[in-house]
Amino acid sequence: MEIRAGYDIAFQCFQVTPMTLMLSIDPARRGDLLSEHRIQFSPNIPSRDYVDMFGNTCTRIVAPAGLIEMRNDFLISDSGLPDEVAPDARQLEVGDLPDDVLVYLLGSRYCDTQKLSTLAWSLFGGVTPGWQRVQAICDYVHDRITFGYEHARSDRTASEGHEERVGVCRDFAHLAVTLCRCMNFPARYCTGYLGDIGVPVDLAPMDFSAWFEVYLDGRWLTFDARHNHPRIGRIVVARGRDAADVAISTSFGAACLASFAVITEEVSESALSLAETVKAA
Repeated sequence: MEIRAGYDIAFQCFQVTPMTLMLSIDPARRGDLLSEHRIQFSPNIPSRDYVDMFGNTCTRIVAPAGLIEMRNDFLISDSGLPDEVAPDARQLEVGDLPDDVLVYLLGSRYCDTQKLSTLAWSLFGGVTPGWQRVQAICDYVHDRITFGYEHARSDRTASEGHEERVGVCRDFAHLAVTLCRCMNFPARYCTGYLGDIGVPVDLAPMDFSAWFEVYLDGRWLTFDARHNHPRIGRIVVARGRDAADVAISTSFGAACLASFAVITEEVSESALSLAETVKAA
């Protein structure tokens, strides 16, 4: 299957403002691209990419004073398969974990493990280690938090989300990641595109989505506490310890969000045929 994805985002800068952006897809998906994938800036300004400590592609710019717009619109091929379900996946002992995943056992800015460790063991200590225990955590978080864009708050920690019982997808992911780490599962936060493919269309405006991955049986497996069932068409943009590592933009100066639109949709056969006809003409 083919997916069209992209965004049109603008910031109002009150002075010349250095910024870092995390708006490029995971390097592992570049081979799936069917069209150019390039951030376009208006006004046209220089940009430079680098790879951060988690393997994410980041873009550096110095935005001029005034309105700066960034856009991307691309096609990407996807298997069309839902997230893998692996009920027999085992939890590895901490002593057997690779060195590079140990960081995902630690508390982080939004994943305050020290506040939830006792709760986690009381809730999930009796559940079979491995996939079943992680799924039990997903079920708990899914039922615990009520989703609503009006509940968005950029500084909410996992323990606060647990107490407030409201939030957006990042809050579901933060709480699930934290509970997993409390139970000695390496867990990392993911952000990217997730369209309404194979599910009823959500009438709310499209946004980037957040989910998480857990290291089981020697590989990273995808979980989503907000939706809590396998989904089709995830396109990872970035992974990190929590949302602080994968912010779509970080400004070193005053920059106010002026507009924000995200596109993620399956491309129908008729639309592809029309595009090919136009291109041939």
